[in-house]
Amino acid sequence: MSIPPMPATQIPRTGGRIAATGVSALSMRTGGPMFNPQPIGFISSPFKDTASIPKGPGAQHPEEGVLWILPDFEAGLTDIEGFSHLIVLWAFDRSEGFDLLVTPPTDDQSHGLFTTRSPRRPNPIALTVVELLGRRGSSLLVRGVDMLDGTPILDIKPYLSNVPADKLRRGWLDVADARRG
Repeated sequence: MSIPPMPATQIPRTGGRIAATGVSALSMRTGGPMFNPQPIGFISSPFKDTASIPKGPGAQHPEEGVLWILPDFEAGLTDIEGFSHLIVLWAFDRSEGFDLLVTPPTDDQSHGLFTTRSPRRPNPIALTVVELLGRRGSSLLVRGVDMLDGTPILDIKPYLSNVPADKLRRGWLDVADARRG
């Protein structure tokens, strides 16, 4: 498959300032922020510091937590009980700056930022797939949390995967696993 070039009208005119200033290309092109995310809730998690969160391939996340959704958004949870898993979009609210090449804790070689789950990103957003264990009003009991206690939740979506396991590729992670033996 051939990827067509980006239309000239869509190419951000950044002057190389993105990495130096942390200002998004879209903000620079349009003169304002793309959007101003507002939390829809917060996570109650057993993790008080990043060192305690299991990381890397094979890391297990059996910990339970509660997604405390703000009352104004409770109606948006209608019928959520029918889903076994949820995608939680959240903010790396305690992360600052970013590098485009990073060395993840699971490898001794640098990789492109966008091939990792590093919290230091141009747009500090993350996603986690959790198992929905139950709901009580505007709170969701979930399993599989990997975010710090008090982390702002930006959105929740049902997890609907249609990618067969034999079609998934893990990029450099498979290579790093093979090197480790």
